[in-house]
Amino acid sequence: MSENQPADAQISVMIVDDHEVVRRGIAEVIDRAEGMGVVAEAGSVAEGVRRAELVHPQVMLVDLQLPDGTGIDLMRTLRASQPGIRAIVLTSFDDDTALAAALEVGAAAYVLKSVRGAEIADVVRAVAAGRVLLDERTVTRRRREHDDPTEDLTPSEIRVVELIGDGMSNREIAERLSIAEKTVKNHITSLLAKMGLQRRTQVAAWAAARRNHAWAQDPTK
Repeated sequence: MSENQPADAQISVMIVDDHEVVRRGIAEVIDRAEGMGVVAEAGSVAEGVRRAELVHPQVMLVDLQLPDGTGIDLMRTLRASQPGIRAIVLTSFDDDTALAAALEVGAAAYVLKSVRGAEIADVVRAVAAGRVLLDERTVTRRRREHDDPTEDLTPSEIRVVELIGDGMSNREIAERLSIAEKTVKNHITSLLAKMGLQRRTQVAAWAAARRNHAWAQDPTK
């Protein structure tokens, strides 16, 4: 059982989802990842509160829809009793209202369940390290379809987007920029959240579409 995960795991994670198959799948991803482990699972708000009080996880992955309430209710309750827990919303709903509600109760990230397993682990690492992968600007930007999705990116993140558009792998990007591959992964985790995207392939598609548009406007470029 994942609740017997050794206490020396670098990052302790609790998963709250009412579907056991989903919980087990996520737990398998987390337990396989280096430097983290699942210390508790729960299927409801009440159970999540009880388990969190027992194990004091560093990071909580929580679904929005639970039998006795919502993930927002759970995060609000634990924010008062255990403010040190870092919460990641893992949901099927790509909804701006839910995103804003998650932000209000202190969620550090909002991830769709369509995300790849390796990306879940990357988000857990980033959030455990104190990073917030969504903010008020992200929510506001998502509500304005005409905005440039790269407007909140740092210069380094914009450069990573450009190199992804060139078809480079993470290792190739790291070599080009003379940085660690782990740093590239952290940049990608951050820029995905800021751009409102879920997968690296979406970044590549966006970069290609923007280049095609620029070429159509001026074929000499």
